[in-house]
Amino acid sequence: MGTRNIREMGDPILKKKSKEVKEMTPRIQALIDDMFETMYEANGCGLAAVQVGVLKRIFVVDVTEDGSGATVFINPEIIETEGVQDGNEGCLSVPGKKGAVQRPKHVVVKALDEEMNEFILETDDLFARAICHENDHLDGILYVEKVHGPLLSSEVEESDEEEEEA
Repeated sequence: MGTRNIREMGDPILKKKSKEVKEMTPRIQALIDDMFETMYEANGCGLAAVQVGVLKRIFVVDVTEDGSGATVFINPEIIETEGVQDGNEGCLSVPGKKGAVQRPKHVVVKALDEEMNEFILETDDLFARAICHENDHLDGILYVEKVHGPLLSSEVEESDEEEEEA
């Protein structure tokens, strides 16, 4: 296992449509393991294979604090959405930025797991947002294309008082 380089906005691969995974291979398993390690190392809650330069329809998500929600989605298909949620999103491929994006509040997704078994997952809120965000990556769509309002800096600014102490 190892971390991989995360491709950033402007890299042409991020605009390409990813290809379906036909079978689990040692290379695909190594990719998934590396994706989790890369995502955790970068303090992300989701990562698509295309973000590490691999055009495969795979993404990983974990919106928990302790890593207990680690989920792999292979060949995902969002089959139902309901409701609306607004919120700021960031992306490991667009470092230092965030913007308001409207997403479904509730999502039903069908995908394959690491054993290539089909599963259906229903989820809400942040997990639903992360699934939609990562699924967009598989079709070459970055969240910045869906931002309403300005793209903001996500860097934490120090107060004047803290700067004086430094």
